[in-house]
Amino acid sequence: MKRSVFFQPGDGWVGDLIPFEKDGEFWLFYLHDVRTDPKPGTSWNLVTTKDLTQFEYHGVALPHGSEDDADFNAYTGSVVVDDDGTHHLFYTGQNPGNLGADGAPLQLVMHATSGDGMRSWTKHLEHTFGAPEGYESGDWRDPFVFRDEAKSQWRMLIAARHATGPDRRRGVIAQCVSTDLVTWHYTEPFWDPRRYITHECPEVFPWGEWWYMVYSEFSETFTTRYRMAKSPDGPWTVPELDSIDGRAFYASKSAGRDDRRFFFGWIASKEGNRDDGAWQWAGTMSVLEARQNPDGTLGFGFADELVDSFWEDVPTSLSTQIPASLDVPDSYAAIVSDVELPNQFYAKAVFDIAPNTTECGLLLRANHDGDESYVLRLEPKRNRLVFDRWPREVTGDAQWHVSGDVPYDVELERPCQLAPGEHTLEVIVDGDLCVAVVDRQVALSARIYDRPTGRIGVFAGEGSAVVTEFEVRQRTEN
Repeated sequence: MKRSVFFQPGDGWVGDLIPFEKDGEFWLFYLHDVRTDPKPGTSWNLVTTKDLTQFEYHGVALPHGSEDDADFNAYTGSVVVDDDGTHHLFYTGQNPGNLGADGAPLQLVMHATSGDGMRSWTKHLEHTFGAPEGYESGDWRDPFVFRDEAKSQWRMLIAARHATGPDRRRGVIAQCVSTDLVTWHYTEPFWDPRRYITHECPEVFPWGEWWYMVYSEFSETFTTRYRMAKSPDGPWTVPELDSIDGRAFYASKSAGRDDRRFFFGWIASKEGNRDDGAWQWAGTMSVLEARQNPDGTLGFGFADELVDSFWEDVPTSLSTQIPASLDVPDSYAAIVSDVELPNQFYAKAVFDIAPNTTECGLLLRANHDGDESYVLRLEPKRNRLVFDRWPREVTGDAQWHVSGDVPYDVELERPCQLAPGEHTLEVIVDGDLCVAVVDRQVALSARIYDRPTGRIGVFAGEGSAVVTEFEVRQRTEN
């Protein structure tokens, strides 16, 4: 049986990730979501990996409290280690029955420590603290702690909201400081753009000459974004392509190793396990590697280790037709393989795109002529990658009764630079999960429930594209 590309425990779903690198191994704490009614409390569970392709599940790492405790739900936070080798875990405590002054369940910063290398944790309930005056007491979460050597202090970032102001623009990254990781003092906000409901799961890290701030935008877009600065005090600038992925990939946080940086997040599941289902909180873990460009901006794609784990070629008729020219100045053409692909595979296609081409890309799980399929479409005139599918949901008997006049899955689009010339489109499919990457710079994750099988193809419309390289690979049986 092939091992999964994307980790998910057998007894639940993966929520927010809290990655920590220790001795070359990634310790991936996460919020363990169980979808039962009534819902149990939320714990921190743990999975570890050394090579980003094989994951070892360890179960509960930080148990949640009882129904009477402030941490009935142990939500997102961070882990740091002090000079004595003690690990400090900061997390959000929440209990639906413990209401704050604003009538919402109170959110509190809580503390635990480990002296045995994170094998066990001791909670310090006496160190608990909540939001000060001027902030909503029901939004005080996701504490991220880092060491500011220049100021000889620890700094804690907190996803918070101002108590006053336009409701959708009260979001702020609040800040506390400490010299001992025990006593924390409120100070000026770390970042206060007066945008969005809040900025979840904040983190900052240095890389070379740059500092990066990452946050998950709690808004109608639900997108993880990053900002750049020359110091942790800003000013923070907005890169041209400022998001990590699209709507499906959320609450991503990172960890570094050997001057590389990896982002760990979850691909949301959909209600009813269907393409038209609503997005749900939590899902399946996914990993993207960030690559630092010469100007300091970040590109996102697959880790080499993951790509290399697919090493057995999958023969298709399409592979024998390369280079394949799709020259259709005012029409459309597709070439579809002659065999259905396995449930799990890696594919790569290089398109040499001529000027003024409207579209080209990959068809996934297609029927014999490609008319029905999932679509990864490069749109050079709009400089974007979009995810599409056909057929969409049918709403009646007539030919036009389909779910809306929409040109693609509107929440699944990614801006990318598509100047004339060669561009590489990679994709990994594993069951109902699909992740695509353009030029190792732009990633787009999606769920694909309704079409469990099918062929692969390439296409172009209103223009010209030559497929200069094409390959499909799979993992061998264990």
